[in-house]
Amino acid sequence: MGEVHRLIQQHGVEGARALAATKAERQAIDAALSIMSEEESRLGITHAGFAMTSLPHKRIEEGFWRREGHRTTLLVESGRDRAGRFIGVPYGSIARLILLYLQTEAIRTNSPEVELGRSMKSWMGRMSLTTGGKTYQLVTEQARRISACRLTFFADRENGLEARHNGAFVQDAISLTGLAGDENQPSLWQDRVRLDAGFWRSLKEHPVPVREEAIKAIGTRSLAIDVYVWLAYRLHSLAKPTPVSWAAIHAQFGAGFRLLRQIKPSFTEALHLALAVYPEARVDLEKDGILLHPSPPAVPRAEARRLGLL
Repeated sequence: MGEVHRLIQQHGVEGARALAATKAERQAIDAALSIMSEEESRLGITHAGFAMTSLPHKRIEEGFWRREGHRTTLLVESGRDRAGRFIGVPYGSIARLILLYLQTEAIRTNSPEVELGRSMKSWMGRMSLTTGGKTYQLVTEQARRISACRLTFFADRENGLEARHNGAFVQDAISLTGLAGDENQPSLWQDRVRLDAGFWRSLKEHPVPVREEAIKAIGTRSLAIDVYVWLAYRLHSLAKPTPVSWAAIHAQFGAGFRLLRQIKPSFTEALHLALAVYPEARVDLEKDGILLHPSPPAVPRAEARRLGLL
């Protein structure tokens, strides 16, 4: 059990909040309480490539994005509209949540065709995302960017060779007009989207199970989402304690941080929040970086095995 969880057990919720010195510490306590209060665990799925690399956290003006991770490289190219203008690279927590939904539903149903409309509205409700106003606009914008972009994953193999996957997230555009429409017009809720064939094949080969309620507790903090997914991917497969330097952390998570020293405070906050929703994780924060310890998986093996993920 993590430090923040022990704090809640020893001092109670209000006592733990009173001991919190910063807003980030209070957010971690609230997130841990949310996980401890959940009676039902819901499975989420993401591609292993996103455990080692990530999308931008904020809007970028360039039409091209490149990130390095552990033996993995992600390239994302913006699509263009009919006039040839860049639509933009997907970014932020909303893009990550849309992709989590698409990947989870595809694996859950064992089909690359994913229903939108009512199913996605229900999921957005579970994730505490409203389906109107500003949130709807953000979802629509990120869905448009996801629909149009192209992506390439490079992965180093044990034999020294390089694996490469070219493709996209989805075959056609994601239409979300039904999300803000009249619920009495069911025709607006029948939109479906099909994952790109290459991405679907790669997702089935490299799925990472996560707890949906953990992502919900993290909320719109995209860096903490990335850290949580990374820990869910790495910790349970470790055979021994593994150090990760600040330089490696900056290379993988340092989008938007020009200097290595600039990422330390933000990453530390994101790490504490990720650990708050992953109580089984064993991670030590050290002067030169962090030390990862072999830990139980974020999702119980029985649940992952039920979906054929083990």
